Amino acid sequence: MSSIIKRRHDSCDILFRYAELLGLGEIHIKMDKATGLKAIIAVHSIKRGPALGGCRLLTYKSAARAIEDALRLSSMMSFKAAICNLPHGGAKAVLIKPKVIKDRQAYFEKFGEFVNELGGMYITAVDSGTELSDMDYVAHKTSYVTCTTTDGDPAPYTAIGVRRGIEAAVSFKLGKDTLSGIRVAIQGAGHVGYELAKQLTERGAILTVCDTHPLSAERCAKEFAAQVCSPETIYDQDVDVFAPCALGAILKRSTIKRLKATIVAGSANNQLAHNRHGRTLQKYGILYAPDFVVNSGGLIQASVSYRHGNVEAAHEQINNIYEVLLEIFKRSAKEKLPTTDIADAIALERLR
Repeated sequence: MSSIIKRRHDSCDILFRYAELLGLGEIHIKMDKATGLKAIIAVHSIKRGPALGGCRLLTYKSAARAIEDALRLSSMMSFKAAICNLPHGGAKAVLIKPKVIKDRQAYFEKFGEFVNELGGMYITAVDSGTELSDMDYVAHKTSYVTCTTTDGDPAPYTAIGVRRGIEAAVSFKLGKDTLSGIRVAIQGAGHVGYELAKQLTERGAILTVCDTHPLSAERCAKEFAAQVCSPETIYDQDVDVFAPCALGAILKRSTIKRLKATIVAGSANNQLAHNRHGRTLQKYGILYAPDFVVNSGGLIQASVSYRHGNVEAAHEQINNIYEVLLEIFKRSAKEKLPTTDIADAIALERLR
């Protein structure tokens, strides 16, 4: 028993050190036996305004892994809001998915009560594993929520931002002002990946797609004439752009060495397995569009919808991702620093 307790203490110490390293503000935990809710809300910063971030519902190997995920993602949300000049800090909610959710409405209403207890410090939204209808249930118990069925799906807006990011990278790296004939490998043909494939095809790009769910990739093959490859070979494709739109932490030395693409720009969060790999990409001559910049379209939509009740004003800000990235690319080339360092410096300056 003592060895088990010691391991738990060690795990807690590691998480606290990680939270301190990230500059985290607060961690809130809620459990409800009746609904099966086990929720973590990590609030990274509220210096720029109430913290905004999605609520993800996933299966985790341990509570420590779930808390770590919340800490890491809340930090990224702060950086994302800052780089976009949004009046928000960053936060993330993580719900540890039970084997069975007996009553989904009751489950998310209980989560809504949890959000409401924080008094507006945190505004929740959809994320991996949650749906717009879930946010409707949350809205029964709190007004601190966006991405309901009334607000609309943020995925198409995220895809617009990624597409604008790819256009900026293609212009800077390849000197082309059009995507016609540009070869793009999309890793993950889910919600955002599918929307991105649609927009790229409309602009003449040539696609290669993979997904762990074969039907998702086949859908892109049928609708967009995309070539389908296995998830294991996506890094080896002879393309101009590699677009990670699935899991994070996929860019490490072993995968970067396999890339034939000279541009990486996609919607996945935390694409780098370690920050040092921003320099690895630079060393291999690969232009990297920092993930928290290029995938910020959904956050912009959620923020504008929450503050203004409509998303019309979001389009201009999302289109401006092109200019934000061009400035990062130019500074990176001038200062001979990875694009990740430049983007981090801009976000940190605004957070301070």
